[in-house]
Amino acid sequence: MKRLRLLLGAGIAAALAVTSLAVAGTAHAEADRTITSNLTGYHNGYFFTYWKDSGNVTMNLGAGGQYSVSMSNLNNSVVGKGWKPGSSHTVNYSGSFNCGGNCYLALYGWTTNPLIEYYVVETYGNYNPSNGTQSLGTVTTDGSTYDLYRTLRTNQPSIIGNATFYQYWSVRRNKRVGGTITTANHFNAWSAAGLTLGQHDYQVLATEGYQSSVSSNITVSEGSSPTTTGPTTSSPRPSSPGVSSPPPNNGGGACKVTNQVSAWNTGLTDNITITNTGSTAINGWQLKFNLASGQTITSGWNATYSPSSGAVTATNASYNGSIPPGGSTTIGFQANHNGNNAAPSGFTLNGAACS
Repeated sequence: MKRLRLLLGAGIAAALAVTSLAVAGTAHAEADRTITSNLTGYHNGYFFTYWKDSGNVTMNLGAGGQYSVSMSNLNNSVVGKGWKPGSSHTVNYSGSFNCGGNCYLALYGWTTNPLIEYYVVETYGNYNPSNGTQSLGTVTTDGSTYDLYRTLRTNQPSIIGNATFYQYWSVRRNKRVGGTITTANHFNAWSAAGLTLGQHDYQVLATEGYQSSVSSNITVSEGSSPTTTGPTTSSPRPSSPGVSSPPPNNGGGACKVTNQVSAWNTGLTDNITITNTGSTAINGWQLKFNLASGQTITSGWNATYSPSSGAVTATNASYNGSIPPGGSTTIGFQANHNGNNAAPSGFTLNGAACS
């Protein structure tokens, strides 16, 4: 039986080839949107992707991380809502998933350097993606055992064009639709099995269908600070808890900040990644930066922002205050602008400048 994933890379390449759009925001939530053609962008603070090669696919973008999709008479399609860039955060999701054949519901993403396509499969239809592959072990997390696999794609479409790359898989034995995905546990298990991820591109809670009829209604959000495990273990090791207010100068100066601005008419979104480049954990943080002239923050995620213009301070949420050495966390905001859509400048973390 032909594997469902054979055509997805072509879809992602096509999706990234189209213009990434966002709807001008206000202080209120963005209006619902209906997508029927290949597109990527941002909606209500979440990244979304829509791709199909043929068929009838209607995606509706709702409040926060909610989306619904109906697929019929299709060859291959994948849609989802999540984050860009992805990370090892904890993901919560809920909703419904109905499959009339070959389909997945999975946390899905890409990295570069190395180029990797990965899946944490929560449920699937009449085809198990692990069929015919070599097992690399298991990881027990979030109430079930997941089987680990790696497959090779040779000269196939990807987010950077045709390339040869690996796919990493965690396939849940006890299927479900709704719960918590402790993403770090899968990343750690893959690493222990010799499967190395690169720099994160996007990550979505995806609905995928291949020559089947599929519908879903999914809401995704970022969960609390994760509890990490290694492979083949059923007892997770607790991680350092996050804190809601940072101690002064704890880890300041050992940081790198990158951001990604997506602008339109009079609005923009900016996803900011904070990386701890030091040798000790950062436990609690405040990121300060200068917002470009004429910009006003209207909403934000994964941090609190004050004031809404000028010299802004972003303070960690309760679940992302701890950043281990080499680790990172992603925050972001939506803002109005008067024509100046420049990125923020002058980043400092806990009082010291970041590179």
